Amino acid sequence: MVQGVEDRGLLQALQVAIGDEKAAPSNRLDARRRARQAADSATALLRSEGYYDYTVTPDIGEGDRPQAVVKIEVGPRTHIVAPEVHWVGDAPPADVQAAVVKAIALKPGAPARAADVLAAEGRVVAAVQERGFANAKTAERQVTVEHIDQTMHVVFQVATAKLVKLDGLKMEIKGRTKRAWLAKLTPWKVGDTYTPAKVAELERRLLDTQVYESVTVALAPTPNPDGLTPVVVSLADRSRHSFEFGAGYSTTEGADIDIRLSTYNPFGYGDTLTYEARYASLANTNDLGSLVGIKLALPDFTAPGRTLTVEPAFFQSVTNAYVETGGRISGDITQRYGKTSFITGGASVTESQVNDKETGVINILTFRLLGAFALDGSDNPLDPHSGYKLDARIEPTQIEGDEQLPYVKMQAEATWYMPLDLLSDTVLAFRGHIGSIIGGRLPAVPAPDRFYAGGGGSVRGYVYQSVGPHYADNTPVGGLSLVEGSAEVRHSFTNTLGGVLFFDTGSVGTQIQPDFRHTDASVGIGFRYNLGFAPIRADLAFPLTNPNNKGISQQPFQIYISIGQSF
Repeated sequence: MVQGVEDRGLLQALQVAIGDEKAAPSNRLDARRRARQAADSATALLRSEGYYDYTVTPDIGEGDRPQAVVKIEVGPRTHIVAPEVHWVGDAPPADVQAAVVKAIALKPGAPARAADVLAAEGRVVAAVQERGFANAKTAERQVTVEHIDQTMHVVFQVATAKLVKLDGLKMEIKGRTKRAWLAKLTPWKVGDTYTPAKVAELERRLLDTQVYESVTVALAPTPNPDGLTPVVVSLADRSRHSFEFGAGYSTTEGADIDIRLSTYNPFGYGDTLTYEARYASLANTNDLGSLVGIKLALPDFTAPGRTLTVEPAFFQSVTNAYVETGGRISGDITQRYGKTSFITGGASVTESQVNDKETGVINILTFRLLGAFALDGSDNPLDPHSGYKLDARIEPTQIEGDEQLPYVKMQAEATWYMPLDLLSDTVLAFRGHIGSIIGGRLPAVPAPDRFYAGGGGSVRGYVYQSVGPHYADNTPVGGLSLVEGSAEVRHSFTNTLGGVLFFDTGSVGTQIQPDFRHTDASVGIGFRYNLGFAPIRADLAFPLTNPNNKGISQQPFQIYISIGQSF
């Protein structure tokens, strides 16, 4: 038990530091031992929080098996006075010294917390290393506490060593990687001043290819005779082939199977060649979808961080709204900016036969351009607890053949994740999705290109494609505009088990401007089992608008099973 501390936050920190003994003391001697141990823990915590003028007294209560007690007089808190930096050996240039002073970021008068002092020392070293002094390190810091005026004076001692200038790569390669390609990935020129960011960027570029079992990028221990320091790159290829199998199920969309066979680094450019086959069958119908294709991904194509993807494929889609069979070839170039920003430009040509309710069977040739932007600011792509994601795409399209029509399909999606506690056990998640087809008109826009809503990746609880306008026989029409929104409360009960409450809503309009007048909504609960890298997801969704009132037949609830969060 802690006595004498009124500050609630400090009291909680002391209780955590001292810990909780489950069993009562066996005798008075055992109680005194526990009190002394608790006093030692409390003393360490007080000093780390900047309380140096404390009085900590271990004591015990009454009886043969008394409670251990720690009586504390906190005293005034010690505060930082202007910290200093002393240079061991030669001092660096004035601009580096100024950057170091700024990096300390310990304001005079701030509480003298040990964690803040250690963090400042780390920032000091980082500031020196970021300006070319790769081997900079600290000597023992000098800390003086004045009890008269409750102040702490801190002197950081830093040895800068020599300024490091970068040379080219020293390659240690086990595998098929071409040395000439690797040499072009360096984000520096020979003779540039070293920065950790440049070396880290090269490592990131190699890791992004996902073709290596191990990647190590580090400065050589000694410079060359010319004074330049090489960067040592060690690479080991991952297994040449991998086989992936994925499956999911929902009561509205039925089962889906995804099979992939990937070959890594076959040409020595960090490339990946993937053979893919997909199959899906809509529940309670004869509808299905299938795809067979090959995808070649060439990372760092013509420039670092730029990936070329080429993908020919044959497909068939049989849905409640339409049937499409055909083949396409597409090529995209994606450029990465920073760690998580991507801009994509591409083009595709699709030749297909489409059969829908209104236009019947048509043969069309679709030419499509693509411009897309993606930014992932979340902490985990498959199981986010904080941050956000932004995605937007624009697709100028020209239809030729039995239909001729130019139009532009645009859509954007944003998600946001907000933890409600320090451990992120409870998270609020929100999703918004909006789209419009500019220049299009119904029924000239082919059915596969229209917007649809309803189903596992959209408005849960409703039959696939059932949200929005329908023909007289209840076949989905699809639309020229789309609005969707979702909100979830996610809670982790243990490290592996979690639950979700969610609300989904959506609307599909026949005009290019979004239609908010006829929206459908659903609520539901979900179960999550954490696999470590992502959760298994099982959702039970209930539609709030009864589709049977529109003549659309569906069950009063729907079930969805998959891997990863819904968004």
